[in-house]
This record gives sequence, C-alpha cells and structure tokens, in this order.
Amino acid sequence: QAQLVESGGGLVQPGGSLTLSCSASGLRLSYYAMGWFRQVPGKEREGISCINFADGDTYYRDSVKGRFTISRDNDRKTVNLQMTGLRPEDTGVYYCAGDSWSLIHEQAMCQMGPTPQHASWGQGTQVTVAS
Repeated sequence: QAQLVESGGGLVQPGGSLTLSCSASGLRLSYYAMGWFRQVPGKEREGISCINFADGDTYYRDSVKGRFTISRDNDRKTVNLQMTGLRPEDTGVYYCAGDSWSLIHEQAMCQMGPTPQHASWGQGTQVTVAS
C-alpha cells in the first residue's frame, strides 16, 4: 500500500514562509496528479493546490494565488508546496494526496478530491500562522 509522508509544517509569523514536501513510497503505479488539501476544525477539507504530472498544469485556490507555488519531481512521487506571505487564515492541517487515475484533472482533483478508488492520503502536517 502506498504511503505519503508530509514534512515542513510548523509555526510561522504572518508574512512568513514555509515549504511543505510530500514523498510517496510503496507505490505500484505512478501518480498522475498530486495535491495539497487543508482542513480546519469544524470545516470540510478543501483543495489548496494540485498539479498534473503529465503536463505540469497547476490549479490554485483563489485565496492562495500569487502566494503559494506547487512543484513536482519527475519521479511522479514527490510534490512540494512553497508558501509565502502566510496569513492567519492559512492555518490548518495540510494533507498531501495522490491520484493514480490516468485521466485525473488537477482542477477536478482539488475541487472534488482525488478519485476514491485511486487515491492516497498522507497523515497531515500542522501549519500555524500566528504572531
């Protein structure tokens, strides 16, 4: 079974930066897209940014456009999220996800989540933005 391991979370002051990384192991198939999702208490998990490995196309949630940058390694097993200009409302648990469905679209993955039968999730990493 594939495992996704996130790293890079922590406490940062408003305006600061963090970079999250996610690596997959135990994969039998490569992912076609990976992405980052955020959850805060009392709210549903929401897609922040997703990337398609086939063409490199990316999707960003409106609230993070211009501040966050997603990137991937060519091995189709690693995705990073560079976060700058962090705000208190960026606080939450950030989850990495991968989708091994060959037809997955990055926007659909972020807006609706990865396809259930092809999805893998990490355990999450806490990001706290506070002064």
